[in-house]
Parts: sequence; C-alpha cells; structure tokens
Amino acid sequence: MFESLSDRLQGVFANLRGKGRLTESDINEAMREIRMALLEADVNFKVVKDFTANATAKCMESDILDSLTPAQNVIKVVMDELTRILGGTDATLELSPNRIPNVIMLVGLQGSGKTTAAAKLAYLLKQQNHKPQLVACDVYRPAAADQLETLGGEIGVAVFRGDGADPVAIAKAGVREAVDNLRDVVIIDTAGRLHVDEAMMTEAENIRSAVEPDEILMVVDAMTGQDVVNVAKAFAERVDFDGVIMSKMDGDARGGGALSVREATGKPIKFVSSGEKPDSLEAFHPDRMARRILGMGDVLSLIESAVKVQKEEEEAEVAERLARADLNLNDFIDMNRQIRKMGGISRLIGALPGGDKALAQGQVDERALDSMEVIINSMTKAEREKPDLINGQRRARIAAGAGVTVTDVNQLMKRYGEARKMVKKMMPAITEQPARGKKGKKGKKGKKQRRPLLPGMPGGGFGGMNMSDLKKIQDLMKGE
Repeated sequence: MFESLSDRLQGVFANLRGKGRLTESDINEAMREIRMALLEADVNFKVVKDFTANATAKCMESDILDSLTPAQNVIKVVMDELTRILGGTDATLELSPNRIPNVIMLVGLQGSGKTTAAAKLAYLLKQQNHKPQLVACDVYRPAAADQLETLGGEIGVAVFRGDGADPVAIAKAGVREAVDNLRDVVIIDTAGRLHVDEAMMTEAENIRSAVEPDEILMVVDAMTGQDVVNVAKAFAERVDFDGVIMSKMDGDARGGGALSVREATGKPIKFVSSGEKPDSLEAFHPDRMARRILGMGDVLSLIESAVKVQKEEEEAEVAERLARADLNLNDFIDMNRQIRKMGGISRLIGALPGGDKALAQGQVDERALDSMEVIINSMTKAEREKPDLINGQRRARIAAGAGVTVTDVNQLMKRYGEARKMVKKMMPAITEQPARGKKGKKGKKGKKQRRPLLPGMPGGGFGGMNMSDLKKIQDLMKGE
C-alpha cells in the first residue's frame, strides 16, 4: 500500500546523503518534497501540515545540522514524527479480568470489512486461549448473519444470530448466551451504511447503552483515503470508540487514511488486516510501520512470523508422534516443564476429579522434575530422540555427565517407559471415538471415525484413565 510513498521518501533521503553537510535550505527543500509525497499519498492536509512543521523545527536545531551525519539525523527525525502520527506506542485491547464476558463492539461503514474483521478478531483471541463468541447484529444487509456464521464455522467459534429484527435485543441476548455457555469474550458485529446517517449512529448508541461494551473498535477501510477522517470523527463524536481496526492493508491504494486517522481523531490503530485468511489480523506497531514506510524493513515482525511458523511445525510434529504413541525424551521433558508451569504435579492431580484422594496416598516430590531434566540434558540429541539407543555404556556416561548414579538414570528410563505406556493407553480413547451425526447415528456403515476428544469431556472419561492411572502419575513423579 505504501510503496509509492516509500519510494518518494527514500529518494529524498538519498539526495540528502549525497550532500554531506546540510544547510537550512537543504532541509526546507527536503521538507517540501516530503510534504508533496504525503499529500500525493492522500494524507489529510492538516496532518501533513503539522508533520512537516514539527519535523522542520527539529531538523533546524544546531545538534542536527552540525553533526557528523546530518542526513542520518534528519531521517531519524522524520521516522520519529511518522511514528508519532501513527500513534507513538502500541495500543492493545483493554479487556477486564474481573468481567465475564468482556464485550467488544465493532462499528463502521458498510463495506469496511466489519464482519470479516469480527471473525479474524475472534480467531486471534481464540489463539490467545480465550473462548470468544460472535453475535450477528446486522439485520439489514442480506446474508450478513449467514456470512458471519460461515466464518465462525471455519474458525471453530460459536455465532449467535438471535430471533427477530431488533439489533439491540439480539446484542443483549447474545451476551446472555455467552454467560450461559461460559464464553469469556463477546464480539458484536453491527450494521453499517454506505454513508454516515442518523439511523446508524442511533442504533450504535442504543447497542452500546444496552451491552456496555468494554471495547468499541471502528473498522476502517485503508483504501478510503482522506474521507476516512470525516467518518472517524463522526463515529468518535457519537459512539466514542476506543480504537481502530485498519482493514484491506494489502490493497493498492495510497494509504493516506492509515496515516491520518490517529492524528485526526486521537484514537489509536490497534489492529491491521492484510489478506483474507483468519490469521491475517495483526497487532499494529507504529514504530514498525514507520520503518517499513521509510524503507527500513520490519525485521521484528519477520522474526515473529518465522517463530510462529516454526512453533506450529513443531507442534504438528509432536501431535503426530503422540497420535502414534511415539513419545521420546524431548516430549517427556516438555511435559515436565508444562507441569511445572501449571503449578507442579500436586496442583495438576489435585485439580482432577478424585485427585485429592490420590494425593492423600503419598507426598509428591516436585524436585524429581528438576532431577529428570538434568539427566535428560546430559544425553545426546540422538539419545533424546531415540531412547532405545541408550544401553548400559551410554547410561554410565549420562550418569557421569549429570553427576548422578547409574541407578538414577535407570529410574528415569523406567519412569519414561511407564509414561510411554500410559500415552499408548490414552491416545486411542482420545482420537478414535465414533463420530456421530446430528441424529446421533454413527458414520457410514457404522465404522469409527477419528475425531479429537479431550480427556475429561463427556463420553471420553479421562481418555481411558482411572484412579489407578492417577496414582501411577504420582508414583512416576516421586520416582517409585
């Protein structure tokens, strides 16, 4: 979106670097070029005026002009000002941990991408371990509720449609539905119009009064240009939204709206959307966007994306091994670390139905987790991935490296073997439950169909585990 603006600004900076020492005339000429580039990118005139005035004043300071690298300092000033008009610092969702459910209300014009943004936001919150619910309050646009329901089905998020044609009543009923089903976030998709009108604003105000949302987000089409400023001001005056979701950032427009809305309204951009996929909604970082516009790249976001992809690949690999009940020592140590993060094995067993009885039968030694990790870290990569390689000679070497006895290593391998047996026992019950249709019948020809079933859910018990298995977990952690 900002390709043309970025090219123009980089040209200005290249010219400054070629001059070496800069004069006030050089600064004024560069600022004229920057002002023209911003105006051609459809940035609001008042925003451009304030931007160039502030940047010029800072660039004229003696410590800039008299420095050894004045061009670099000018670039830094421009980047800082660009970061400022984009919001300065990151703005996040303000969800209250003391209120269940938190309510998020989306507003905006028709065609801005509210319905798609609602689904993307629900997907993002679901990835953050929330349990969101979508509420379809657009009763005017044909098939709006159908679209939201389809999107909700694709990402595995419940959608409440309600009955009748009263958006306020649907919103209130949707919140009650979330309370009844223990969903912690409600996202309300409201109706829009092609232009700002009184009926749309009144309806948004009525929904806001009825459900008292924790966050009101305005969805803005990044391709709208300067018109977005007037629209955002109208919503800010009537609905007083908390932040902006900038949609369609992958478009080929000039991008002026994205650079104008924060400075013109005082409302921060919280998310940007680039693409149609559910995971294309990202938190907005003003400093990173400024660097991208100035042609400096966005290494941090690139690294975060790479880490995310790597994590997903690793999780898929672990899930595949678990499905084959092929638990290795890397998985074993990861399980121990997760148990420690959850408060230890005592808390884990105590939270399970009947777990108090299991704990009463003996004291769990939490230090056993640390001892096991030290021993496993003394193994080679091949030994951790293929424990069957560990023979007597290797056990002696591992014991020496960990500062323990061979008996300690033998006990660890015994506990690992027991855990592997339990995974083999548990996985068929989790993955091979019969999948039933709407009428409660089995799949075709009565064959079992694989579907996930979490331990502890109705129909699955604990994946085939019973109280004796809980006792085994306890014994494994104690080293017995």
